[in-house]
Amino acid sequence: MAKWALVTGATAGIGESFTRLLASKGFNIALVARDEARLHERAAGLREKYGVQTFVIPADLATIAGCSAIEQYLEEFEIEVLINNAGFGINKAFTASDLTAEQDLLDVLVRTPMRLMHVILPKMKARNSGTIINVSSVASFIAGGTYSASKSYLTVLSESLHTELAGTDVKISALCPGFTRTEFHQRGRMKMKGLPEFMWLDSDQLVSDAWSDVQSGKAVSIPGWRYKLLVGVISSTPRRFVRKIGMNLRKRQR
Repeated sequence: MAKWALVTGATAGIGESFTRLLASKGFNIALVARDEARLHERAAGLREKYGVQTFVIPADLATIAGCSAIEQYLEEFEIEVLINNAGFGINKAFTASDLTAEQDLLDVLVRTPMRLMHVILPKMKARNSGTIINVSSVASFIAGGTYSASKSYLTVLSESLHTELAGTDVKISALCPGFTRTEFHQRGRMKMKGLPEFMWLDSDQLVSDAWSDVQSGKAVSIPGWRYKLLVGVISSTPRRFVRKIGMNLRKRQR
C-alpha cells in the first residue's frame, strides 16, 4: 500500500515541485495551501499523471485554526513524509513593517513547522520510519531581518533534531536554497532584476537534490555550487561583515 506525504505550500514553487517528485516515487499526496481552487487543480494533475491518491487541506497557516487543522490530520493519519515548505517574505525594514505581517511570518515560518514536527515525530520514532524536510534558506546563515531570523530557527532546529534522531531510521534535513525561480519574490514585491542569471536555481532540480541529501543522511542541504561556496565564505567571515551584507541585500530588494 502506498505511503502518504504531506506538503505545505503545495500549490507553487518548491512545494509544488515536491508534490510531483514524491508522487513520481509512488507517494500519495496531502496538499496544504490557502487557495482551495488551486489545490484541487494541482491534486487533479497529480492523480492524472502519476496515478496516486490525493487529499486537499485548505488552510491558512498564519492562523491557529489553520495550523490546528494540519496537526489534527497528522494525529489521525499515518504520514511517512512531511515537507514544511509554506512561507513568505516581507519587503520592508523591521522598523517600518506592519506588526500583523511580522506575526504572520513568525507563525508560518516558525510556529507551524515546529508544531507539526512536535506532533508527527513521536509517531515516526515509534515506527522507526519517516522523513522530514524543512524548507529553510541560505538567508538563515546571514542577518537579514525577521525572514532570515525565522529561517535560522528552522535550520538550527533541523540540525538539532538530526542529531537527536541519529541511530534511528527517521531522517530530517533543512533545505537551504538561494534564489529560486518561483512566485516567492513576485508575491513579496521584491526587486530582483539586478541578480545575475547564474545565481537563479531551478526548483525541480533543487528538490531532487534535497531528497537525495536527506536520504543520504545530510542534516543541511545547500543546492547549487554558488550557494555552497557562499555559505562557506559566510562561515569564515567576521559577523560584523555578514551583518552588513545581509542588510545591504535586503535594501536592494526593497
